[in-house]
Formats: sequence, structure tokens, C-alpha cells
Amino acid sequence: MNNIIARNAEIKILERKYRSNKSEFVMVYGRRRIGKTFLVNNVFSDRFTFTFVGARKQKPQVQLRRFADQLKVFSNSAYAPALGCWEDAFKELRILIERRPKEEKKVIFFDEMPWIDTPHSSFVEALEYFWNAWAAQRNDILFIACGSATSWMVNKLIKNPGGLHNRITEQIYLRPFRLGECEEYLHNNGCLWDKYTILQCYMAMGGVPYYMSLLNPEQSLAQNIDCLFFKKNAPMREEFDELFNALFSQADKYIVVVKALAANREGLLRAEIIEKTKMSGGSLTKILDNLERCDFIETYAHFKSSVRNTLYRISDPYTLFYFKFLYHKNTKNEHWWTNNMHSHSVEAWQGFSFETLCMAHLEQIKQKLGINGIATEVSTWRKTGEKVDKGTQIDLLIDRSDRVINLCEMKFSKEPYPITKDYETTLRNRMVIFKAETKTRKSLSTTMITTYGILQGIHSGIVQNEVIMEDLFKI
Repeated sequence: MNNIIARNAEIKILERKYRSNKSEFVMVYGRRRIGKTFLVNNVFSDRFTFTFVGARKQKPQVQLRRFADQLKVFSNSAYAPALGCWEDAFKELRILIERRPKEEKKVIFFDEMPWIDTPHSSFVEALEYFWNAWAAQRNDILFIACGSATSWMVNKLIKNPGGLHNRITEQIYLRPFRLGECEEYLHNNGCLWDKYTILQCYMAMGGVPYYMSLLNPEQSLAQNIDCLFFKKNAPMREEFDELFNALFSQADKYIVVVKALAANREGLLRAEIIEKTKMSGGSLTKILDNLERCDFIETYAHFKSSVRNTLYRISDPYTLFYFKFLYHKNTKNEHWWTNNMHSHSVEAWQGFSFETLCMAHLEQIKQKLGINGIATEVSTWRKTGEKVDKGTQIDLLIDRSDRVINLCEMKFSKEPYPITKDYETTLRNRMVIFKAETKTRKSLSTTMITTYGILQGIHSGIVQNEVIMEDLFKI
């Protein structure tokens, strides 16, 4: 097995299911490029009984022909069977399985399953019959269904109202890497960068293993960003359209929603999304749910408020980077990043992207604050009824059961962050406004989350707690 970073828990689950004394139906899902296929292939590299990969936008006849070719390979046959429908395909798969020794576990792996389920193919119905009428009656089948179209995986498998209802025996969701895991991955691949560089890398492409695999260890981060994002036919420039079209039908509607959210750094309420996109009802709910399932957006409750005040924000760093610097921008400067990395535009993006990064590392923040064993509720807050401004917006609150609320300020800087007289006044005023508006009786603790900490001075006493970049790398 190759060295697999940050997936020990998932490997243990797969191995446990392999040793199970009953048939298992395991679902492995997560966004595209996250390493699902790599994980399964490496765990079961020499133990597969049968594997098949769905093909995007291919007719059922093409899918079935390729399935038949796989049956030929795994059965060591000279001929591929003729398959007229998916029911025929599963019958032949049964024959293949029954030829294997009874005492061994039969590992069946269907990759990119959503692409197999083409319109009018009856694939899901055939799968239902195969599992319920035959595989589930045995004790030697490990069936692994894998796919990037998370909405399909959830709706057709987990929430299936028909024959597959409650048939999934294990769900394995692969999330993007966190900073500490990115550091391990990059160092393992020869990118011996320091934490500050890795943090900047994360802000551009997030914790997606495939994206990091494209990095050239012999180049600086700035050179890599130019090559991957700004050169002609740069892979990360083309990735966005491919990503959304592979994950979602009617991808253009998803992009409209994401574009609206990307343009509003503080996030949007559902009513605001409706106003900006002219979408509403069940279709918008479906889009927002699917974007959240695929790690593109996160929802944040408004402090002590109703569900309708839930805030939607972009949570995927790559998406933020794309809309900030690439979407509908036709720059032909192949060294744009190297030439502009110290510009005001980039610095503004760094500040917002750092906030998004911190939101993804709440467990590390709570660990540093020593409250990971305390019940907490995470939310955001802004003064209602007035235009949002710096004095009435708090992007991250940690409401603790020990009657303390951490009011978190997230600041990206290249050196210890100075607390000026004006900034101290802003923090004090924000605390007063928050207490008056919410009428909370809990203690308030101003918490700074920065790269290198705060610069100690006569105004820094306003800060009760600090979390620094080093803390965010804890695994």
C-alpha cells in the first residue's frame, strides 16, 4: 500500500468491512479530486474481484460494453459477454463472483457510479435487485460504491425511498485536508515549505490532494501559482468549469449562486441570495444543499436567531481564488501572480481567505483555547436593521456552555499584528454593541486569530486570548 496521508480512520473502516462476517454495502463519497479512488485502489490493490469505472456522458450501450470488457478481464475469458441491459450485467457479475472460492471476501468496486446512471438506463433498479435478491443474502460480498456527484450519492443511495432504503452499511465521506495534513502531504512530496508558505498555498487551492500534487517542489509558491493558474491553458484555470459540470447537472445555475456568494465576503442570507440570483423555492434549496455537501459553502447560524437568518458563505479556498482573480478576467500576463503578489488586491484577498481558512479549523482553534471538551455553538452576528459595517459585524463567535463567548477577530499579516488605539476602540465598541443588542449575560472574551500573534503594546490588553498560525497546523 502506498503512503496514504490523513486517511487512517477511513482505512480502518474499509479493513473492518473486509473482515466482516456478512455482506457489506459501503459508500465512499466526497468532492472531485479528493482522493476517493486513490484510497480504495490502494487499500484493495490486489484483492479486487471486479472493478468498473463509469464514463461521463456516455450512452448505456457504451457503459455496458465497457462493463463486459471488465468482466472479460476479471474472468480471464477470451470473450466478453453480450449485455443488453444492466440486469444482464449484474447476472454476469453474479456468475463471476460464484466462480471465486467461497472462503474469500469478494470486493466489488464501482467507481464514478453517478455517471453510470444515465437517463432511462434502469441502472439503480438493477443494482437494487442484485443487492436485495442475491448479494445481501450472502456473507462474502464487499460492494463499494464511489462517486464525486455527492447529491446523486446521497439521494440515490442514502435517501433512496425504494429497494436500496437502509441498505448502505457504511458511509465514508472524504473531506479536504486541513493545514497539518497539507504540511505532511507536501513534505512527503518534496515541497519542504514553511508553515507560512503552506498557509498561503492553502488559501489558493484548499486542502484538495490532487491540486497539491500539481505543485513543483523545485519552484517557489509564486512560480507554481503562475504556472497552475495564469499561464495559457493552465490546469487550475480550466478546472473550475470541469469541476462544476462534472458534479452538477445545470451547472450554470450553481455557478450563479456561487458567484453571488463570492462577491459578498461576509456571506448572504437566503433572502439576499434570492434577490441577487432571482432563484427561489425548492430549486434554490437543492442547489444550496448540494453546494454544502460538496464543501463549496458553509452555513452559519446568526447568534440566537431563527433559521431564516442563517448565513451562507463560500468555504472552498479554490473557488474564492478563482472568482477573485480568474473569473471573466482575460489577463495574458503569465507571471501575473509574481508581479502582483504584493498588490492591494492580493492583500485584501489574503485577509478574507484567511478568515475562511480559520472557519475550516474550528477544532484547532477550540483546542488552543482549551475548550475542545466544552459544549459550544459556533455562529456569526451582525446588527440587524442597519447596513453592515465594521462596527456591527462579528464573523465568528464561540458560545460556550461555561457561560463565556469568544468574539473572534481573524487577521492575516506577515508579522505580529499591532493593536492600535483606533483598533482597540473598535473592539471595545463592538463588544458594547453586541452586549446591548443581544442582552447576553455571559462573559465576553476578545480572541485574536493571527499568523504570528499580536504585537504587545499599550493597547494589546484588550485581547484575552490568542491563536496563531502554528496552532492551526495541529492534527
